[in-house]
Amino acid sequence: MRAVLDTATMVAAIRSDAGASRLLLRAALERRRGFTPLVSVPLLIEYEAVLTRTEHLKAAGLSVADVGMLLDAIAAVSEPVHLAYLWRPTLRDANDDMVLETAINGAADAIVTFNQRDFIAAAKQFGLSILSPGEALTRLERT
Repeated sequence: MRAVLDTATMVAAIRSDAGASRLLLRAALERRRGFTPLVSVPLLIEYEAVLTRTEHLKAAGLSVADVGMLLDAIAAVSEPVHLAYLWRPTLRDANDDMVLETAINGAADAIVTFNQRDFIAAAKQFGLSILSPGEALTRLERT
């Protein structure tokens, strides 16, 4: 499964040890067969901007340097996506457009998000699945 993890999924991954988001992140970092995370430069910058917010660092027990190392590891195991074409504005939230653009340009199978409602119309248009972290984990475990 080629997938883009939205920023809220990444936040959940660092804040909760036992959730599906953390297990997906672990699968990516372990380069689990059948799972290819996709990232673009703007999406990595968005991850950094949000994950280094004080409330997330405090809840996760991480430092800015820790987040930097995590993002370096994510970049190392992910397939880089060059944004050859921008699809803005498509969604209500410009940050969601960044996720959608990465998915479209990277030929993703799915976007993993808690915010399925805002992505569903665009997903149909571009043939993408919109999965919750739990649904993505279930799909990954079946492969």
